[in-house]
Amino acid sequence: METRKIIYCLTILIMASLSTGLEAKTTGSKIKEENITYQVGNTVYNGFIAYDENLKGKRPAVLVVHEWWGLNDYPKMRARQLAGLGYVALAVDMFGEGKTASNPTEAQTYTAPFYSNPQLSKTLIDAALVKVKELDQTDPAHIFAIGYCFGGAVVLNAAKLGAELNAVVSFHGGLKGVPADKDLLKASILVCQGGSDKFVPQSDRDQFRHQLDSIGATYSFIMYPGALHAFSNPAATELGKKFNLAIEYNKSADVNSWNDMKKFFNTLLKK
Repeated sequence: METRKIIYCLTILIMASLSTGLEAKTTGSKIKEENITYQVGNTVYNGFIAYDENLKGKRPAVLVVHEWWGLNDYPKMRARQLAGLGYVALAVDMFGEGKTASNPTEAQTYTAPFYSNPQLSKTLIDAALVKVKELDQTDPAHIFAIGYCFGGAVVLNAAKLGAELNAVVSFHGGLKGVPADKDLLKASILVCQGGSDKFVPQSDRDQFRHQLDSIGATYSFIMYPGALHAFSNPAATELGKKFNLAIEYNKSADVNSWNDMKKFFNTLLKK
């Protein structure tokens, strides 16, 4: 009888471990951080890589695309979190040479080329994909991308233009962009949007969903009631006050959207 109890308990533990996906592998993690560079044309881009040194073998990778402020501490923090979940994470430098914006005017200057030429998003995401695939730890069959605000628009456009990504997640990202094309879009999509986001009106949401529905795309669109633009960034409230922007951190939306991303990725990895 005692032996059967032991076997039963071991079975429950094994099943619980398997059910948590990559999160079950994070015990005793040791996060390795590296600054890396790669070149596109005449411009050098400064990325940031994080992964768990204690994990053996190949694992899924996630590209992290920053807000319009550039590759600052926030996307690097997200890369570390993803590494703690068992992913290889590459925080991407979209502006080149590690440039960051200190105010909205600079940010608009740095992001303007991507809105006038959406193909630029795919070009730089493709370059980051090449770089992350060079890592011994990367499983090239499972590569995702997440983006915040400007970065959300970047990953959505790159996916719609045919980037070789399994899935993308947009956190409070812009939804205007290139039309969805069933012959190009390969990625599953998760959109995490603030219910009170003043930068992304209902008309943009409706048009975005209509386009994806029209080509039978695989996507989820989740609204977080009361959340403003930039809801996931703890620095958003202070930045909003400093520059008179309708942005604000929302802890509930931050936690819930991160958990929704984890479930989304784990579901894809179990297929």
